[in-house]
Amino acid sequence: MGSMGLVEFGWTFFFTIINFLIIYAILKRLLFKPVTEFMENRTKGIENALTEAKVKNEEADQVKAEYTAKLENIKEERNQMIKEATKKADERSNEIIKEAQDEAQKIMDRAMRDIERERQKAANLLKDEISGLSILAATKVIEKEIDEQSHHALIKEFIEEVGEEQWLN
Repeated sequence: MGSMGLVEFGWTFFFTIINFLIIYAILKRLLFKPVTEFMENRTKGIENALTEAKVKNEEADQVKAEYTAKLENIKEERNQMIKEATKKADERSNEIIKEAQDEAQKIMDRAMRDIERERQKAANLLKDEISGLSILAATKVIEKEIDEQSHHALIKEFIEEVGEEQWLN
C-alpha cells in the first residue's frame, strides 16, 4: 500500500468518519441537546424573572400611588378636623361671652331694682321725717292753739300742696 498523500482513503479513514459521526450523534444526544435545552430554559427563566420584576415594579408604583393618595386624604381630613375644632371653639367662646353678657344684664337689672327699692324706702323715710318735723314745727308755732283734728287737716293740706309726687322723687 502506497501513500497517496496526506490522507489515505481506506478502512481507517472510513472508520474514523464513522467514529466521528457516532461521537457526534452521541454528543448531540447527550451533550448538545441538554445544553441547548438548559440554555433555552435559562433564557426563559431570565425572561420570566425580568417580566416578574417589571410586574413587581408596576405593583410597587401602584402601591406607592395609593399610599400617596391616602396620605393626601389624611392631610385633608386633619385640616378639616382642625377647621371644625376651631369653628366649635369660636362658637363656644361666643356662647360663653353671650352667657356672661346676659348674666351681667341680669345683675344690673337686679341692682337697678334694688336701688329703686332703696330710693323708695329713703323717700318714704324722708317723707315721714319731714312730716314729723312739720308737726313738731307747727306745734311749736301754734303752741296748742289748734286742736289735734285741725292739726292733721293742716298737715294733709301741706302734703297736697307740695304734692305726693315730689316726695317720691
